[in-house]
Amino acid sequence: MALRSSLSQQRAALEQEWSRWIPTGTPQHDSAVRGEVAQSWLRSLPTVDPAREYAPPATADVAARWAESPLCAPVSELSGQLRGITEEAGFVAAITDETGTILWSHGSPIMRRRAERVNFAPGGRWDEAHMGTNALSLALRTEQPHTVFSAEHLVAVLHGWVCYCAPIHAMDGRQLGVLDLSTTWDRAHPLAMSTVTALVTAIETAMRHRIDAPRESRLTCLGGGRLTRGGAPVRLRPRHVEILTLLALEPEGFTHERLHFAVYGDRPVGTSTLKSEMSYLRRATGGDITSRVYRLLSPLSCDAVEVLAALAAGDTTTAVELYRGPLLPTSHTPGIVQWRAHLEVGVRTAVLSSGIAEHALRYGERAPDDVEIHEHALRLLPPDDGRRALAAARLHSALRS
Repeated sequence: MALRSSLSQQRAALEQEWSRWIPTGTPQHDSAVRGEVAQSWLRSLPTVDPAREYAPPATADVAARWAESPLCAPVSELSGQLRGITEEAGFVAAITDETGTILWSHGSPIMRRRAERVNFAPGGRWDEAHMGTNALSLALRTEQPHTVFSAEHLVAVLHGWVCYCAPIHAMDGRQLGVLDLSTTWDRAHPLAMSTVTALVTAIETAMRHRIDAPRESRLTCLGGGRLTRGGAPVRLRPRHVEILTLLALEPEGFTHERLHFAVYGDRPVGTSTLKSEMSYLRRATGGDITSRVYRLLSPLSCDAVEVLAALAAGDTTTAVELYRGPLLPTSHTPGIVQWRAHLEVGVRTAVLSSGIAEHALRYGERAPDDVEIHEHALRLLPPDDGRRALAAARLHSALRS
């Protein structure tokens, strides 16, 4: 109770300070606001309206950037721990890139709804030039941990928040982004920052272990197709990417006859053609494919496989984040066409069954002509959510197409 009373007094004092000079932009020399916060207010006011209702969206493909980010794999490894903290303690967690654009987020139901209203979600831009003073922007600018409480935020709609944030660095010292934990002001607690810094240490340690480990191969086949090993591209023809995708999606493997039909269908193609393709593919992948039954000797990291696993676990958030588009969209290979439809139906059904607006908005980026998805997004978005304009525009375009 004493802590709650102290927080209330602190919040009231900050609101008074904010009201003294933010509306006029005139610094108060006798202000009790922390120096780093006051300096950030002054830097932010020329570009940020304190009455802004939500963070502006990024123009780039955020899902693609997250999939390619060096933070994606270590954060995925720690996702269970992050989700446990946010859901049990009533927080929302976010990971940004070095520009302050959120690439990943997860939260308790209450905080997730609050976060979605201000676009504290993948795609939201939270650097100082776009959202003014907040813990993310300060951590990005100073490369130090920061807490921003209530009316220390420049933007008034965030005065009900408290945010704890710390930067994440690569082994060479480069700042890769930040980790933020946020909740309502009345749940502020000094131990929250310790949790943030411990999580950042775990992420940086996981990155170091991945660098020290043998180079990993990854197959990307949603929205396009490529194979990388240790982050470097492996040159493959489209046909080999198709075959590798089928092997990744069906780990039990294929007989020669079944794979031949999955690749060529009813076309009159000799059996030696597939054998030649498989020989080339073995050389390109280091011989990691069996011959009696075509099967991968070890599991291959693959975005489509991860989407299937997320759907099976009922994790719509992860499935939508990973689903960057149709499976090998330019392929007409029978087996790929069949799996493409399977994935599309699975993700779309999960989105339409979800009560989270962010799922429909994210999937709507990939399905611009899907009227039902855009209508679903509009049903879920609160009347005062600024993203309704985006969903309405998408629906209008879909209806006209």
